[in-house]
Amino acid sequence: MAIHSLFMMCSLMHVKSFEMQVNRKVKKGSLLIDSSTIDPAVSKELAKEVEKMGAVFMDAPVSGGVGAARSGNLTFMVGGVEDEFAAAQELLGCMGSNVVYCGAVGTGQAAKICNNMLLAISMIGTAEAMNLGIRLGLDPKLLAKILNMSSGRCWSSDTYNPVPGVMDGVPSANNYQGGFGATLMAKDLGLAQDSATSTKSPILLGSQAHQIYRMMCAKGYSKKDFSSVFQFLREEETF
Repeated sequence: MAIHSLFMMCSLMHVKSFEMQVNRKVKKGSLLIDSSTIDPAVSKELAKEVEKMGAVFMDAPVSGGVGAARSGNLTFMVGGVEDEFAAAQELLGCMGSNVVYCGAVGTGQAAKICNNMLLAISMIGTAEAMNLGIRLGLDPKLLAKILNMSSGRCWSSDTYNPVPGVMDGVPSANNYQGGFGATLMAKDLGLAQDSATSTKSPILLGSQAHQIYRMMCAKGYSKKDFSSVFQFLREEETF
């Protein structure tokens, strides 16, 4: 199959609108790779429309953040026809060190949604633990060091700590500028909520995280990095 790749980085659009925009541009045999984060059901519908054009659609949402993007160490979670994975892997490997085949169309989105839900929960947990420790008189750098050598260690504590002054090169060290916005996290948690509803899956902490990030966006944190939940917790006495 001839490869003509089209990356759609923000394609949360109506399926028919998508068809109208690309129908005249997509050549037969094209490979379309969508690296946005959208509802798995939408990816499946897009795949059907692309198939009508004689092309192939794969969803490949990305994880790793700004730092991994700069270093070329992103992770891509790919869903689609397995026979086409090698071609997608060759393209995505130019930007990421991990390109993982997840299964049929939509499974890449499913993996990304699950990952981001866990990330949101762990970031809130890290922020709560750090805030409590600081209020109990612990030095934040010391507390982070203890957490990172203990069972509470996670990516949010050892790589992306939300407390200003604990780490360099992360949004919390730059007034929460850059990184992954709170609005985007709220959007992804909404996708997780919708998927949980459609599959009748209980996500008690995921739902609470969704509510917290929605509140943050309503209170002026929408353009700040999602780790600003620490600042939000410091400013909020009650929910």
